[in-house]
Amino acid sequence: MQRTALIILLAGILAVNIGVLTGSAPFTAPGGTWWIGFLALMPFGLGLLVWRGFRWAAMACVMYGTVGMAMDVATTVQILTKDPEVMLSLLNSLVSGFLNFLLILFGGRSFLDVT
Repeated sequence: MQRTALIILLAGILAVNIGVLTGSAPFTAPGGTWWIGFLALMPFGLGLLVWRGFRWAAMACVMYGTVGMAMDVATTVQILTKDPEVMLSLLNSLVSGFLNFLLILFGGRSFLDVT
């Protein structure tokens, strides 16, 4: 059950990040190939590792979710203080932050669950 939840959350994060990279949310698409790897390839790779059943992949999901949630909080604060008219970017950061929070929660439970 927890493995399925992790895969679903990673797929949701991947979908949101692909939307950011393709430019559906204005002013949030970062440039550079490093961001493509972090925003698109990392959740895909983690999903494959979780699907294959590696237990340590759950902790890697927690680390990825922590970094992603920190970036989402920073983006949300910047939008609220500098440019409050960009509601699509704010919604994107809130959804991504919520998914990253759930990834941290379920990834930690999956890693600590020894069955």
